[in-house]
Amino acid sequence: MSATPLLFSLPEARTRFAKSAREALNNKTIKPLSNTFNQLPGSENEKKCTLDQAFRGILEEEIINHSSCENVLAIISLAIGGVTGGICTASTPFVLLGDVLDCLPLDQCDTIFTFVEKNVATWKSNTFYSAGKNYLLRMCNDLLRRLSKSQNTVFCGRIQLFLARLFPLSEKSGLNLQSQFNLENVTVFNTNEQESTLGQKHTEDREEGMDVEEGEMGDDEAPTTCSIPIDYNLYRKFWSLQDYFRNPVQCYEKISWKTFLKLMDLQLSDSNFRRHILLQYLILFQYLKGQVKFKSSNYVLTDEQSLWIEDTTKSVYQLLSENPPDGERFSKMVEHILNTEENWNSWKNEGCPSFVKERTSDSKPTRVVRKRTAPEDFLGKGPNKKILMGNEELTRLWNLCPDNMEACKSDTREYMPTLEEFFEEAIEQADPENMVESEYKVVNNSNYGWRALRLLARRSPHFFQPTNQQFKSLPEYLENMVIKLAKELPPPSEEIKTGEDEDEEDNDTLLKENESPDVRRDKPVTGEQLELFANKLGEQWKILAPHLEMKDSEIRQIECDSEDMKMRARQLLVAWQDQEGIHATPDNLISALNKSGLSDLAESLTNDNETNS
Repeated sequence: MSATPLLFSLPEARTRFAKSAREALNNKTIKPLSNTFNQLPGSENEKKCTLDQAFRGILEEEIINHSSCENVLAIISLAIGGVTGGICTASTPFVLLGDVLDCLPLDQCDTIFTFVEKNVATWKSNTFYSAGKNYLLRMCNDLLRRLSKSQNTVFCGRIQLFLARLFPLSEKSGLNLQSQFNLENVTVFNTNEQESTLGQKHTEDREEGMDVEEGEMGDDEAPTTCSIPIDYNLYRKFWSLQDYFRNPVQCYEKISWKTFLKLMDLQLSDSNFRRHILLQYLILFQYLKGQVKFKSSNYVLTDEQSLWIEDTTKSVYQLLSENPPDGERFSKMVEHILNTEENWNSWKNEGCPSFVKERTSDSKPTRVVRKRTAPEDFLGKGPNKKILMGNEELTRLWNLCPDNMEACKSDTREYMPTLEEFFEEAIEQADPENMVESEYKVVNNSNYGWRALRLLARRSPHFFQPTNQQFKSLPEYLENMVIKLAKELPPPSEEIKTGEDEDEEDNDTLLKENESPDVRRDKPVTGEQLELFANKLGEQWKILAPHLEMKDSEIRQIECDSEDMKMRARQLLVAWQDQEGIHATPDNLISALNKSGLSDLAESLTNDNETNS
């Protein structure tokens, strides 16, 4: 009994919760339920149990009224929110799921189970896992009992995959630690030829109204004969093999082993059936050869048996590789899976150790214990409490400012010079009137060049501007940048007389006029050309991408970066330009266009180049 009794009766409290739940469903928020939960008196356990019953009542009404799966899933989602909000029991969503799957037909159970699959991360969280793992396991097993292994194969597989995702790999309930066999899986067949119905099968099927399938006799055939002659001895021997696959330990007995060898001589005409039987042989051989922890000490193969199994295994793999369709690939896949199974058995034999390596006590970092206190001289003494660092220079540096944060914020820590200060000497040396030989210029100093690049990247707009000029070395590039800076810097710096009558734009124009069209097509494409061509390429960029040697990962990245087709085309061309460097020429681009079947665009690009030339 709770210390604070409820002022409302349980039915009245349940009614209020049900009303709040309906409001919460309509508004798609847990807030109405939380308000009602806080308003009602009593202990939290009593209120949680009352809300749990209210949820089950609402769900029952929806099932009776044959509501859609969306309404049912909305109630379960609301219960999940209630658990997260701390107003209902953690097992409530699982109880509701169990109720739904017990009442609905299998086609609707598929929709409900899809919801269960999507929320596997929720079920694995700390809030739900301990409370719900047994409910989910029971729910899945109940579903598997209802489903047909032959008709609902995909659904059964989804349930098994869900359980594999839900439970950790070391979950003992799914490991079959003692390597037990399903001895109840008995293949029933006629052991007496007189009791066999092979000859009368077609007649009985027709009398019972069953459909005649391919290979069975038609209406105009005799009812007492079979279209395909069947040998009863073959039939009996063939299905006797299944008993060895069901219980492999029989092979350790001498008489059973001899019988098994006789049955191995059977050959099958059906390629699909042959593949199934050969695969069962391989699984059986692996168990007979393998080291299983719980296998009896009497179950030991003789040298003759081991040699026979080894030779037969090779023959089976060879037969599998020759068996259509796609036999070689199937054989390699089976071999890989069985090798993985051997690793799994070894892990179980070792007692299923955890895959997560735990830190041992020896490997834990130990706290360093100071053996003795610091000397008084190091801690400082006197009115200024100066810290002594061992030598005069270190002591001076350490005690420049007692507050380290203030020292870091000081203006004197700004070490980056201005462009005028740093390049002043280089500008003077670049002036032809000063007659400084090239080998003595500071731009040839590698240390100076490294600092110059860092400064230009931080303070010069020319550093990131695209250019068609190709520089063979860093000093050549820096000398060009120095000439540009000299023209822009304010007095007292004077403009450098470079000995050139025209500026760079005039020189570029002159060079372009003197170049032939063939030469210009060998030049790398410019940013302006790429921009114009990207607009024409548009949504056909993906056709061109493989012919520009773009990887699939790069294509996916372009698709993720932008949804605009022109922007994607521009990104493709820029990536190609960065990849090819000086080889990113119009000729190479035109060649790629022709290979990709975009001959119209290739012709357009050719005409544009001839027009510009």
